[in-house]
Amino acid sequence: MLAPLLYLLVDNPWQLIPIRFFHGMATALLGPIASAIIAERYFKSKGAKLGIYSSATLIGRTLAPILGGAILSFFIFYQEIIQYKLVYVVAFSIGLLVFILTLFYHENKSIKNSSKSFKESLSAFIKNSKMRSTALIEMAIYFAFGAFETYLPLFLQLKGFSAYHAGIIFALQTLSIALSKPLFGKLADKIDKRIQITLGILILGVSFILLPFFNNLISLIIISLIFGLGMSVSTSATSAYVAEISKRKELGASLGALSSTMDIGHSLGPFIVGVIISLTSYTLGFSSAFLLIVLVGLIFYLSNFREK
Repeated sequence: MLAPLLYLLVDNPWQLIPIRFFHGMATALLGPIASAIIAERYFKSKGAKLGIYSSATLIGRTLAPILGGAILSFFIFYQEIIQYKLVYVVAFSIGLLVFILTLFYHENKSIKNSSKSFKESLSAFIKNSKMRSTALIEMAIYFAFGAFETYLPLFLQLKGFSAYHAGIIFALQTLSIALSKPLFGKLADKIDKRIQITLGILILGVSFILLPFFNNLISLIIISLIFGLGMSVSTSATSAYVAEISKRKELGASLGALSSTMDIGHSLGPFIVGVIISLTSYTLGFSSAFLLIVLVGLIFYLSNFREK
């Protein structure tokens, strides 16, 4: 909530480093804790509830740049620095409203934790091959997604499409993921989550490697929707699966480790795929993400289906 206000104090780019670190830490704290609370309170329907939570965060990420752009456009006759400061003031105001709402939330029981129990929980996560392989699935998915959202606009430009077409593709994909995640989360509560995770990464991997071979807008929209479908199918079950196989007292640390691994993949994807694309081609760059998905898919299969 306080992070947007800190951006108002920035006078040079170097000041952004500690502020971005503070902002990132706040996000890292919020996500796993919120997921753990949802998974614990709605344990039997955790897939559906976590799917709704994930869709809500996705909708927020989608609406934020739209709202920010609208503010910049509406106050176009003001000085540029004032325009951007207004964006952060609005972000703080929304955060303050949410903070007030959280004051009405009460836990039925107190949850005690310590640094020792956290370390033990994190150690248990790392030693558990099922959790470890599920985290690798999240890493591979967001590795591909990070590369997709970074290089698809450049790939479309190479094919002769405009930024407007890229916006259409991303908007439709985001909408499809946001709408389908609660449905696939509910499905994860009813079927074997391992099968759903495997099916999702297969769909995502195949769509990603086929992407460079499509040249018209309709086919690119379809393949991006299939990519989003695979992502939605798999990630709707990963958090629920980790929550299911972890101990209740280790829930927060397990979901936190899962989220951290996801962020690592999301960060590495654009960098590694970008290096490969710059040295070779888009086809080989996208294929590298596909190979990673196949590798972690095999690890997940051996850890969850073959292990006694």
